[in-house]
Amino acid sequence: MKTTLSLSCSLLFLFSSLVQGLNPKCDAQDHGSTLQVFHVFSPCSPFRPSKALSWEESVLQLQAKDKTRLQFLDSLVAGRSIVPIASGRQIIQSPTYIVRAKIGTPPQTLLLAMDTSNDAAWIPCTACDGCSSTLFAPEKSTTFKNVSCAAPECKQVPNPNCGVSACTFNLTYGSSSIAANLVQDTITLATDPVPGYTFGCVSKTTGTSAPPQGLLGLGRGPLSLLSQTQNLYQSTFSYCLPSFKSLNFSGSLRLGPVAQPIRIKYTPLLRNPRRSSLYYVNLVAIRVGRKVVDIPPEALAFNPTTGAGTIFDSGTVFTRLVEPAYVAVRDEFRRRVGANLTVTSLGGFDTCYPVPIVAPTITLMFSGMNVTLPQDNLLIHSTVGSTTCLAMAAAPENVNSVLNVIANMQQQNHRVLFDVPNSRLGVARELCTK
Repeated sequence: MKTTLSLSCSLLFLFSSLVQGLNPKCDAQDHGSTLQVFHVFSPCSPFRPSKALSWEESVLQLQAKDKTRLQFLDSLVAGRSIVPIASGRQIIQSPTYIVRAKIGTPPQTLLLAMDTSNDAAWIPCTACDGCSSTLFAPEKSTTFKNVSCAAPECKQVPNPNCGVSACTFNLTYGSSSIAANLVQDTITLATDPVPGYTFGCVSKTTGTSAPPQGLLGLGRGPLSLLSQTQNLYQSTFSYCLPSFKSLNFSGSLRLGPVAQPIRIKYTPLLRNPRRSSLYYVNLVAIRVGRKVVDIPPEALAFNPTTGAGTIFDSGTVFTRLVEPAYVAVRDEFRRRVGANLTVTSLGGFDTCYPVPIVAPTITLMFSGMNVTLPQDNLLIHSTVGSTTCLAMAAAPENVNSVLNVIANMQQQNHRVLFDVPNSRLGVARELCTK
């Protein structure tokens, strides 16, 4: 591998690597209750770009997807949406991290996008009219069954319909409409079979948003993985998201309390009764270098009524802060980098430099836990030229967001542990990439 590639930061390395044909062990088996986690653009993913993108194109594309993702999260906290599949439009079309699962008897291997802010699993089926790809064939599974209208699960999906006794539902979003059946079958995660797992089996799509693969909801709602596997995994899981710079691009999703890290610091999980699926935490301050920046208390405060506060989210790429918080962090970052340096912009990033810089660390200060982000979690670099950008931003201007979102680039190479029974979230630095 050329030195310029090995020294480049995440994004351009990612796309350059695909062109050079890296060949990790994509067929390596999952073991125990631990699943490999792949970035959607890894060589192991069939959803990687058909052609390499330039650094600028890749950044702008990810920013555009983040913008839609933030609009979805904002709609959740504001109570303007009751459709749990809404995030799937972006996550299913362009997931960030994916895992392998097996569904049915005999098992059929599928790729599912991880989503900590969604609950249910949704999978296109062979009977789907208009789906762009075929993933699950229920007619080949001896354990597949439809969920009846009388089942309690039917009341947990949006807009249930019981025209032919089986539970179905219809959704409209963007330029597409989706019809799905609520079904059950055995899902196998690593080596753990889960009989009678309830999920949506997409039967018809119209428009341009047909989902090419499935979605695994890791939220806290009634149809989420945690709720359906309480006896097996005790509502506990952790993940370690791989850096884009890895040759293998493989991290891990560890299900259940066994083999979770012992030396890890925690912050309490906060619960919003209106949006109980989201993983809220109490972000109390942010430090740039050694200075705790001046942020208005209301910019970080948790408010269940308005949905304001801070969440950890696996589907957003770049951390977004409400404007007063971001401006305070950005201004101190610029001051420490050098007030005399020329600052440029790229898309939604307003703190870019055309020359190499020495950047300060940024520490996210939560109740009971500090997370200090090194440069790999803060900066994106171009290998063509020397452009460097701070990889976080304010919420998009057309989103009246009250949420601070700790996104997946800032979570890379950290073990993030969701311990729901003890209502806490832990973070520990870990080299996730194999």
